[in-house]
Order: sequence, then structure tokens, then C-alpha cells
Amino acid sequence: MTFEEIHTKLREKFGSSGVGETAERGQVGEPWCTVASPDEVHGVALYLRDEPSLAFDYLVCLSGVDYSDRTEVVYHLLSYTFRHDFTIKVKLTRDNPVVPSLSDIWPAANWHEREAYDLVGVLFAGHPDLRRILLPTDWVGHPLRVDWQEGADYHGIGTTRVSSLDLWAAHDKEVK
Repeated sequence: MTFEEIHTKLREKFGSSGVGETAERGQVGEPWCTVASPDEVHGVALYLRDEPSLAFDYLVCLSGVDYSDRTEVVYHLLSYTFRHDFTIKVKLTRDNPVVPSLSDIWPAANWHEREAYDLVGVLFAGHPDLRRILLPTDWVGHPLRVDWQEGADYHGIGTTRVSSLDLWAAHDKEVK
């Protein structure tokens, strides 16, 4: 099934209030469809999995993406049955990035959602165990947010780094 056919089925089922803007093939990146509101994500995902003509039985990956004006969650889906793929996005507010967990639909979402929480700060309502997965439990902030500021140290260990360019410049100065 083509992207356009999948998008049409979604529009027929959820209308424009449930499924918003799209990007077609040939534009930057893969085609995608925006779910109009975080409240609609669970229903749209369930339909994409359970509708026999779609059968998106696999969540390839989920990413949290932070911009200066919003946060997004991007879901890349695949149907092993039909060998078609589809991407949905949902826009969240930066001050309260909350979206329902999809771990009850695709179990693989469990760890993906924990990673997006850990690194970007997205809260997945209804997640069975939403806690950090990569960073220590006492880590402050979410390092993939555009406004995150790295502290000077972590438990007394300096976090400042010397860039490769600075190392080469110092090496060149010593050689001369």
C-alpha cells in the first residue's frame, strides 16, 4: 500500500481533526503524517496495527525530537505482512511534553519511550516503568533538549572537553 493510500484510510477514519499535515515522498526525508493531537496518538496507533489492510505490526523506532518552539515524537512503523512502512509524528508543547504510551500496542515502545524520556524529557502517560535508561538516576535535565546546559562537573568529575581541533593546534605549536 502506498503512503497516499495509508494516509487516505487514516483521514477517512479520523478526519482532519485526528490526522493533520503530511510530507510526500520526494520531499526531505521519508513521508510522514502528523497526528493532530497527543490525545489521538493511541487510537491512531491501534488502528494502524489492527486494521487488516494496514497491519503495522512492528514499531521500528520512536524518537523524541526537541525544537526551540516544540517537542515531537516520531514513530517509524513497518508491516511485515505487507512490507510497507509509515511514519507518524505528534507535536507536543515544550513546557509539558506528554503523550500516551504505546507500549501496550507495540512492546518495543517500552525502551524507546524510556530513551526519549531520558534524553529529551518526553513523558509517556501510562508507561509501565518510565525511568531513566541511559543516564544515572540522579542526572539533572535531558541532554538532547536544545536549551540543556551541561554542568561543569558531575560528582566532582569535570565535564568540560577539549576539542580535537584544540588538541591539534596545541600539538602543532609544540612541534614548531
